[in-house]
Amino acid sequence: MKYLPLNNSIFTNNRKRFTDAMLPNSIAIFVSNDEFPTNGDALHRFEQNSDLFWLSGITQEDSMVILYPDCSEKKYKEILVLTRPNELKEKWDGKRLRKEEASQISGISTIVWLDSLDALLQGLIHSADTIYLDTNENDRKSNGIRNREYRFVDEVKAAYPLHQYQRAAKILAQLRAIKSKEEIAIVNSAIDITLKAFNKVCQFVQPGVYEYEIEAEIVYEFLRNRATGEAYNSIIASGDRARTLHYIANNQVCKDGELILMDFGARYGGYNADLTRTIPVNGTFSARQKEVYNACLHLHNYAKALLKPGISIVDYTEKVGNEASKQFIKIGLLSKADVKNEDSENRAYRKYLYHGISHHLGIDVHDLGTRTQPLQSGMLMTVEPGIYIAEEQMGIRIENNIWLTKNGNIDLMKHFPISVEEIESAMRKKS
Repeated sequence: MKYLPLNNSIFTNNRKRFTDAMLPNSIAIFVSNDEFPTNGDALHRFEQNSDLFWLSGITQEDSMVILYPDCSEKKYKEILVLTRPNELKEKWDGKRLRKEEASQISGISTIVWLDSLDALLQGLIHSADTIYLDTNENDRKSNGIRNREYRFVDEVKAAYPLHQYQRAAKILAQLRAIKSKEEIAIVNSAIDITLKAFNKVCQFVQPGVYEYEIEAEIVYEFLRNRATGEAYNSIIASGDRARTLHYIANNQVCKDGELILMDFGARYGGYNADLTRTIPVNGTFSARQKEVYNACLHLHNYAKALLKPGISIVDYTEKVGNEASKQFIKIGLLSKADVKNEDSENRAYRKYLYHGISHHLGIDVHDLGTRTQPLQSGMLMTVEPGIYIAEEQMGIRIENNIWLTKNGNIDLMKHFPISVEEIESAMRKKS
C-alpha cells in the first residue's frame, strides 16, 4: 500500500458494530473478491471486497474474515484467513502478509492460513446455529458475473443445508452508511490530496491543452501524495462533452472560450473523495457562463442547506427540483408555462438536470446507504447539482462532500475554490 498505516482501532470498532447486531450463537463469514483476468496471462489490478476491507483493512487477495462472537474458544471469536506466503510466488508477485503484519493492520490476533482452514471452519459452523453470508446488495450493481461471494454462498448452503442463514449485507448497509470520526479523518486525507490536484490543474489549464494532459497532472499529484490512485476514472470534459455524465475518453483538446468540467477524487486508505468543478479554459468566465454557473452554485448551496438528518433522498430531490425549476426560468432555459404544464413523471427541469443530486460516499464512491428512509447523522454524502444545455454546448456541475452530524452539516470541501471569483483567482496563480 502507498498510504501510511491506519490505526487498526477503526476496523476493531467496525467489527464490534457488526457483531453487536448479530443473532446469538451465529457465525459470519466474509470472502475477498476474485482476481479477474484481462487477456493472455494478465490480471486486472486487484480490488478488495469493500465489506471485508471495512471489517479488517486487509487489501490482499484470497483473504477471509470470520466472526463468531459467542464461540466457546476465545481465540476463534475473530479470525483472519490469509494465503500462506510462498517463496516462489513472491519472486514473481511480491511479498505477502505475515501473521504479525496482518494482525497489526487488522487488530485481529488469530491468523489462519487458507490451506488449513477447512477442518477448523467445519467445527465452528457445526457449533453455530446461524450463518451470516455476504453478497453485494448495491441497488445499481451489475450481475453479469457470478463472483466469489455468490459461489461461496452456494458452497456453504450445499455443505450445511440445515443451518439458518442471514444476510450480512442488510446489517452492513446500515452500519457502513454511518461514518465514524476516524473514518472521516481518512476521507479528509483523500480530500486534501484532491485539493492539491485541483489547485495544480487550475494553474495548468489553458487553451490548447488536451484533456488527457489534465488527467495526467491529477494522477501524478495523487500518487506523489501517497494516494492509492483515482477513486474512479477521472472525467475531464471540455465543451459539449461535459453533457456526457460519465465521459472518460479524455482525448480532446480544450479550446479557448469553453468550460471544462472535471470530476475526480483521490483514494486514500481505502476511502474516496469525490469532487466536481467546472472552470473556464482561458481562465475567465463569459457573462453567460457566469450566469449559468451561479445558478448551479445557488442550487448547490440550496441543496446543501436541505441535506440534514431526517430528510429522505426522494423528498430532498423533489425540493431541489422545485428550486431548479425557478432557477431555469430565471436564466431563460424554461418558461413558466413549461413548468405549469410539466409531466409529473418527467418534470421540465429534467431536460437540463438529468441525474441525482446526492449519493452516499465512503469505501465505495457510490457507497451503501438508504434512498427511501430518512437520512441519519453520521452519513457522508455528495452534493452535486448540474446544468447541461445542449443548445449552448455547455455542461456545469459543482460537487462537494458533506458529513451530516447532529450539530449540522460539515462541508469537508469548504476550503476549495468554488465561486466564480475564487476559481478565476486560482487560475491566475500560474506556476
